[in-house]
Amino acid sequence: MLEKIIDLHLHSKYSRACSPALELPNIASSCEEKGIDIASTGDFTHPAWFRHIEDNLEEIGKSGLYKLKEVPTSPSPSSPRLELGTKAGRRGNKTRFIFGTEISCIYKHKEKVRRLHLLIFAPNIETAGKFNNELEKRGVNLKSDGRPIMGLSGYEIVKIASAIDERMMVIPAHAWTPWFAVFGSKSGYDSLEECFEELTPNIFAVETGPSSDPTMNHRLSQLDKITLISNSDAHSLDNLGREANVMVFDDEADINYGEVRRVIKEGDRKKFLYTIEFYPEEGKYHYDGHKDCKVNLSPKETKQEKFICPKCKKVVTVGVLHRVDDLADREDKDIPEEKFIPHKYIVPLREIIGGVFEVGKKSKKVEQEYRRLITKVGNEFYILLRASFEEISRHASDPNLVLAIQNMREGKVKIIPGYDGVYGIVDVLPDKKPGGPKQSRLL
Repeated sequence: MLEKIIDLHLHSKYSRACSPALELPNIASSCEEKGIDIASTGDFTHPAWFRHIEDNLEEIGKSGLYKLKEVPTSPSPSSPRLELGTKAGRRGNKTRFIFGTEISCIYKHKEKVRRLHLLIFAPNIETAGKFNNELEKRGVNLKSDGRPIMGLSGYEIVKIASAIDERMMVIPAHAWTPWFAVFGSKSGYDSLEECFEELTPNIFAVETGPSSDPTMNHRLSQLDKITLISNSDAHSLDNLGREANVMVFDDEADINYGEVRRVIKEGDRKKFLYTIEFYPEEGKYHYDGHKDCKVNLSPKETKQEKFICPKCKKVVTVGVLHRVDDLADREDKDIPEEKFIPHKYIVPLREIIGGVFEVGKKSKKVEQEYRRLITKVGNEFYILLRASFEEISRHASDPNLVLAIQNMREGKVKIIPGYDGVYGIVDVLPDKKPGGPKQSRLL
């Protein structure tokens, strides 16, 4: 059996607020450092990115999986590129890609304005091209953004994708985010059926998003037959794999688009081992609040304040936990967890190192330690999930790094929940001493 880590949601340099380093050779290189085996191409609706995909990727047989071409194309003069060495360069790079993208649907439905982000997957480049053509026929400006905005409804998107190829997948992205999600408090729905109507059977999976975890989603019995997937929604190379999926395959021939789709559609617990999760409190919309006033509220506190910011008296942003509470029809204790795909929590390695050294995760000191660990010990997921503490200890420059990783694995962390676009803080050394990095906005 072959175990693979899969990240099905990321972006390119053509998406708004995304790093210019997000080019396919760099993404493939970073995936190897992270331990990600299969990644989404991201942004295949964007014409320039589609050409970049054609220039850089080639299909492996008829598998629907793509790899870097052996001969590199000329780098973009306007974009920084990683130094691609022997280990993580094109030659022998093990990263595989599935055609995937995210779109933004903003439309009026049932007397309300809806804002819905959807993940779209195609079995090959030809099908992806057909989907792009159908959007352009309907007047969608695909050049505007890697995640294009359109006036088409979620229902229409499912109808289009199904007509092109029944193997396409449409999966609601970060399903609970307040502003742009199928269950979002600001512009979403109370059920999948309300959104997708008679086409709801075509929706067999939902992306939980960083601000919720599977346990929270399982409080809704309406999702019992829906497979929950987790992905990074990476806007930079560093954020690749902050959430992911772990599947096993019988052999190399078994690793293909069709099998990935089948495992997701059927929720095959023999093949879908677990999802890798943020602690949901770290997500930037877990709690309620108002970032301008630095007001962070639990759902109970929000109700006590009658949904009004106690400082500026404006309406607060209702977060994911509150929204789950509103729609849930059972409590944690009543969830039949044995029926569902398991999950494991991680804290990204750079965040752990930053917490130990009490510096920002983008600091030079963090980067130096990160490079040493992945060079001496192994890729990031190996360090976070599998490496022995003895092995990590031999190469870590601070013994507290071992303790921090042990605390992460055992859930012995202290968390300040995120709210209204401000990331939460996970303290992996809660007994060391107070302090550490401050909460940060939309990074």
